[in-house]
Amino acid sequence: MRGLTTFARYLVRSALAVCVISLAAPCAAQELETPAAPAGADVRDGQDSVFVPGGFLGVLVPVQDRVGLNVYGFFYGNVEAPVAQVDVPIRATKFLTITPSYLFYRVPPSGLNKASDYPVSFTDTFEENQFRIDGTFKVSIGALEISDRNMYVRRFRPTDEINRYRQRIGIAHPLAVNGRTLKVFATYEAFYERANGGWNRDRVATGVTLPITKRAAFQPSYIWEHNKVPGLRDISYLQFGLTINTK
Repeated sequence: MRGLTTFARYLVRSALAVCVISLAAPCAAQELETPAAPAGADVRDGQDSVFVPGGFLGVLVPVQDRVGLNVYGFFYGNVEAPVAQVDVPIRATKFLTITPSYLFYRVPPSGLNKASDYPVSFTDTFEENQFRIDGTFKVSIGALEISDRNMYVRRFRPTDEINRYRQRIGIAHPLAVNGRTLKVFATYEAFYERANGGWNRDRVATGVTLPITKRAAFQPSYIWEHNKVPGLRDISYLQFGLTINTK
């Protein structure tokens, strides 16, 4: 694919962007997108949001004291969309973590037709590669954790390559229940794409991280996404995840 040959160039450029500040949130990222409607297209209005149940498995591998490797695999039923994601979190300071990452997803025609408001049916599978780098700033006020993540995304789509900016604010709070410490969290995220109308997407998420063993945790969460791009429907995710820490 044409975009893959330019990953190294964008990695160097993004790593030098000192203004990028972000933070790893309690929940793993996920993507589900369809092509936007072309200019002047007849787009249906008034469609209900699409409900998407899904799950993921994450394997967290500490590489060094300040460097990790996180590998995630997602699958979203109803739209039959697999997602693969690889993160390399680097703890730069006590409060700042920088994370380069790569994401790939594929949505078949049946999933595209459910997630879009196009009046005609899709016949081709949509695939996208993304290179991302983010900085996550995190502070604690008592037991409350507050995070701010700013992410730069280079999207490699079948038809073009575009930039995206994502900002996510999150809060999390641990709760002791029957000798175990749970972590309840909530986040708000805004998306900006100059090529697609500026601020074109909002995402709200809430959930809880439940430790199963010292190395495994279960994470149910609910995510609501409001799309402002013509042709894209709002999406409600019900997601269940399992993370395994190899340390």
